[in-house]
Amino acid sequence: MPAALAPYRFAGGTAVLTGAASGMGEQMAYGLAARGSALVLVDRDADRLAAVADRIRKDRPALTVDTYVADLADTAGLEPLVARITEAHPRVTLLINNAGVALGGRFEQLTAEEFDWVMAVNFRAPVALTRLFLPHLLRSPGSHIVNVSSLFGLIAPPGQTAYAASKFALRGFSDALRHELAGRATGVTTVHPGGIRTRIAETARVAAGTTEAEARAGKENFAKLLTYPADKAAEQILGAVRTRRARLLIAPSAVVPDLLARLFPASYMTVLNRLRPSGTRT
Repeated sequence: MPAALAPYRFAGGTAVLTGAASGMGEQMAYGLAARGSALVLVDRDADRLAAVADRIRKDRPALTVDTYVADLADTAGLEPLVARITEAHPRVTLLINNAGVALGGRFEQLTAEEFDWVMAVNFRAPVALTRLFLPHLLRSPGSHIVNVSSLFGLIAPPGQTAYAASKFALRGFSDALRHELAGRATGVTTVHPGGIRTRIAETARVAAGTTEAEARAGKENFAKLLTYPADKAAEQILGAVRTRRARLLIAPSAVVPDLLARLFPASYMTVLNRLRPSGTRT
């Protein structure tokens, strides 16, 4: 059996963090800075990303904080992105694949392009970034990888075929990768947040085939589930990195469905719908 990894050391390391402009990513950026990590922050929202970086630079002027504006749906652009990052930061010790997108709608309402967009950002981009950064991480013993899956990487409700497919795929990739890297001084944590209070409901897309009423109701129901503070979730993730935790479920909204899915693998949605308030049932 491989020896357990020592606790991750943030101070003096370099963290690459995607989805850093808001939500859990923004809060993790602040937490990493407070722990003394140099930061490489990636997001597609240039203005919000600059604001996060400026706040950190103001609070911690001695800390290195670099930003890269990128749309992770453009998987062809990931290799040159990583080349630019590693040229400036040859020693990467932590990769946090946090960026993600949401798309609501029944499978029959989704176009192939919409489905592929979700898979590109939520699954193919983390896989590609992990592949490209892995040689650098392996050259830094004690390094770590975090892949942020979702509650919908534990359960698969109706109306979330693309999102659940991407997050289940990321979960499987992360588990297998962790087993492959056992004994090689690089850890892997898979994170399954429940309803975290972020901008994901605000920025979520709806399938081209949905009606305006369906789209509005779907976003409203989604927003009702997002109640857990993003800063608390970020602290839990960084705590899991420090202790090399393999799997982290955040908030009761992830823990309870995970338990029900284990107990009732074929009928958990029926049980969940009985437990939920009528306004949030699916």
